[in-house]
Amino acid sequence: MRILKLILTLSLLSIYNSSAQTLNWASLKKEQRHLANLNIGLDYGVTAGIVYSYHLKTALPMAIGLEYSMPSGKKIGDDFKTKLGGQIRWFRFSDFNFSTRIQGVFRRFDSNYVTLTNFGTDVSGTLGYYKPKWFLAGEAGFDKAIVTHFKHSDLMSDNFTAKNGWYMPATGGNFYYGLQTGFSWQSHDIILKVGKVINQDFRTEPLLPFYVQIGYTLKMK
Repeated sequence: MRILKLILTLSLLSIYNSSAQTLNWASLKKEQRHLANLNIGLDYGVTAGIVYSYHLKTALPMAIGLEYSMPSGKKIGDDFKTKLGGQIRWFRFSDFNFSTRIQGVFRRFDSNYVTLTNFGTDVSGTLGYYKPKWFLAGEAGFDKAIVTHFKHSDLMSDNFTAKNGWYMPATGGNFYYGLQTGFSWQSHDIILKVGKVINQDFRTEPLLPFYVQIGYTLKMK
């Protein structure tokens, strides 16, 4: 059981990345409904992602979207993360804005020992100072694997007592917190995010316990 928990923890740390689309609420216009984002970053390894969001016509500014991201490696696409959900700005006081985001997560991790697929959630809150041409905000969130399927390789089965199937982990979540900033003009945003990641036990950290990401967003009617 300890071996399974260790593999799950390390795998989640290795494929975590902060790919969620970051919005400058002050520059987002009502008629800009379609938001497309490309990003690349450093988070345990080099990661790349693509995000599409739709800006809803609601009383409170809200966007729902789909994300796909993956780390670099010899086998492109063997590890990946997808997210589906939305974010909403709850209040604005002068130029200060507070928003939250909740997403369902499906991801896959493959190694010489095991192939993991899991379902989880990613929840975060962001508070910042937003102007039409720039913004600066702080974000904190929690990425949790709720249920995971293990498919062990022959190498794992020959050396350890391991069973395939679904597993409800006692661990397998990451807290993350950091800063995000960006510059906006017309229908374009350039976003920079930096922060730190730590396991939910507040002791385990990835090899690189921080993340850096730069992204570009195009806002269309």
